[in-house]
Amino acid sequence: MNYILSDGNHREDLFPFTFTRPVSEIRVGILTIHEKWEKWLNASVSFQTEDYLSEKYPLTVVAKNTVINGSYLPNQSLTDAINNLKMGEALMAGGDYIAYVAEKPEANFDASTYTTVAYDGDVLTIKHTWDIFSNNAAALQADFDVLTEGRTSQPIPETNQVKSPENIFIEEGATVEFCILNASTGPIYIGKNALMMEGCMVRGGLALCESAILKMGAKIYGAVTAGPGCKLGGEVNNAVLFANSNKGHDGFLGNSVLGEWCNIGADTNTSNLKNNYAPVRLWNYQTEGFAKTGLQFCGLMMGDHSKCGINVMFNTGTVIGVSANIFGSGFPRNFIPSFSWGGASGFTAFRTNKAFEVAEAMMKRRNMEFNDTEAKILEHVFELTQKWRNF
Repeated sequence: MNYILSDGNHREDLFPFTFTRPVSEIRVGILTIHEKWEKWLNASVSFQTEDYLSEKYPLTVVAKNTVINGSYLPNQSLTDAINNLKMGEALMAGGDYIAYVAEKPEANFDASTYTTVAYDGDVLTIKHTWDIFSNNAAALQADFDVLTEGRTSQPIPETNQVKSPENIFIEEGATVEFCILNASTGPIYIGKNALMMEGCMVRGGLALCESAILKMGAKIYGAVTAGPGCKLGGEVNNAVLFANSNKGHDGFLGNSVLGEWCNIGADTNTSNLKNNYAPVRLWNYQTEGFAKTGLQFCGLMMGDHSKCGINVMFNTGTVIGVSANIFGSGFPRNFIPSFSWGGASGFTAFRTNKAFEVAEAMMKRRNMEFNDTEAKILEHVFELTQKWRNF
């Protein structure tokens, strides 16, 4: 069977993260949604996404294709239901499609042309940006169970203080010494070649993915994910960093999501609770206004390649686009468009040639190349987001 992960109907609800990736490349828990499906299906998948992303995320079509909505996270029941679909059938949850089998993926899915099969089982979905951190604890536990089943952890060094060691898994090459690890509230997964420096205090769940680093004295709690190559320090609560992003110093980050290649300056703090305890609103790219989240706790949403300097203060429910650079004193606005340069005193456009220099320099530090494919994606995002840079 040929499997395709589609962006479904939720791509714009997941901006700024889906400006630069398909929906299924979002990381939640330990793995990306794409990686989860490959584990559960025991098969490779391809992507149905925007044309400007297709060079990096190609589509493979054969005579019979199972197209899966990339905003849905797999489990055994859902995987079985999808694999039981026949040609011309669609698995539905309410008015939303989960998967369908067809000769080719639909540009606009129309349920009336399929024989529909209702799915009423439990399932996790990522349909809004805040779903990423809100569902991180459940997704982390599910990934932990899949990745560690039938395997034995590396020994936990005796220098650590540990509670519920059965919920801790250390991959080959990881280093963990002189730390406090409490896995009674959620699993602690320490990936291959990851480093947890001395004095870290961790209250699970935590996913410290491959080659990620937890800095000295870090305080981690509330289902935190540091994706591959990330550096994390200070106080972090219920936050997800996709990959190769840094929040390496003191300062608070809570109920937040950072994309790839982000950097948070030292002593930067993110508010995740309004002073009046009112529900948080977040910028909505479709309505071009602030939409209700229904959440009391919601911090920072930062797109790929965005950065901030030292001592920046972010208001509750701040949304930052792709390749923005924020600095200076005071609270900047709580919607910062892609390719913005500035802070509370005002913004100007961050030109692509300068943004590319920063991206190239940061990626080079991780022995990765900023190539023409990456540049074309960012150039498209620059044009796509021009209307919001009305400085």
